[in-house]
Amino acid sequence: MIEHRLIERMIKLMDRELQKIKKEDKADAGFIDTVIDFIRIYADRCHHGKEEAILFRSLSEKKISAGHNKIMNELIEEHVAGRKTVKKLEEDAYLKGQDGAVNSIIINMEILVDFYPKHIEKEDKHFFIPSMDYFTDSEKDNMLKEMYEFDRNMIHERYRKVVEGREEKNNLTRP
Repeated sequence: MIEHRLIERMIKLMDRELQKIKKEDKADAGFIDTVIDFIRIYADRCHHGKEEAILFRSLSEKKISAGHNKIMNELIEEHVAGRKTVKKLEEDAYLKGQDGAVNSIIINMEILVDFYPKHIEKEDKHFFIPSMDYFTDSEKDNMLKEMYEFDRNMIHERYRKVVEGREEKNNLTRP
């Protein structure tokens, strides 16, 4: 849940910037890039990644209540919707100056600013704590270790892909 607190802080910054964009009718490309990177890497790849690859996978091996299964499926659908919104925001950010780009940025920022607090509340208050009852202490410890390894490896994977992408773009081969 500590990850949720940092995401909430970013959402507050986004909301402030959103009000500024509405007032000035222009978007700060640097801020939008920061938002896209933060949500894509931290909120989605790191946080949602651990939920999907570790917690949800582990829960799928358990006999969970219909209610918890419904919430888990909703959370997965929300993750997908969030990814689509970030992709749209990214597309809009690169339309700089074209008609409708600022309005589309506003719409997608509003969606994200509205989405994350509700999504986090659902996870915090209705899913994470109750879902832990399905696991033994040993299973919880194993999941925590797996999450630690996920975090530890993620940054290396992220920047390895950055370098490989640049190498590919420049037709370079790996040593």
